[in-house]
Amino acid sequence: MKAATVKELKVELKDQTQAELIEICLRLSKFKKENKELLTYILFESYDESEYINQIKTEVTDQFKAINTNSFFYIKKSVRKILKQIKTYARYSGKKETEVELLLFFCSELKALRPSIKHNVILTNLYNRQIISIKKSISTFHEDLQYDYLQELNQL
Repeated sequence: MKAATVKELKVELKDQTQAELIEICLRLSKFKKENKELLTYILFESYDESEYINQIKTEVTDQFKAINTNSFFYIKKSVRKILKQIKTYARYSGKKETEVELLLFFCSELKALRPSIKHNVILTNLYNRQIISIKKSISTFHEDLQYDYLQELNQL
């Protein structure tokens, strides 16, 4: 089966009644966890972005505390998993400011992790790639926001 284009879907969704749209959304939410998470964000979280960010930060902090630090292998696996989840949450929001704020928090948590990431090349490279990504995103912001986020970045 070939998937329809976004334009075709948009046209078809305009022709649906409200009850049919609700049924379509509920059916979508049953198939993938990501669809359900996105619907949850849109319906409940999108109105208060700062609370959404704080919830994610709390979750990330808990995940960093739960990392098995016996071996760098386990640390790398856990850190990659956390980063993937942060990227997913940032994609739900669609706002670059949210992404930058979450990545800055991720980098600060990663830097504070013991044993130090400086003893592992892969973790150091992952940290550096995130810093580059943050700088790239910040460069697209308004000057005032750029200054604020660059100050936070320089503290890292």
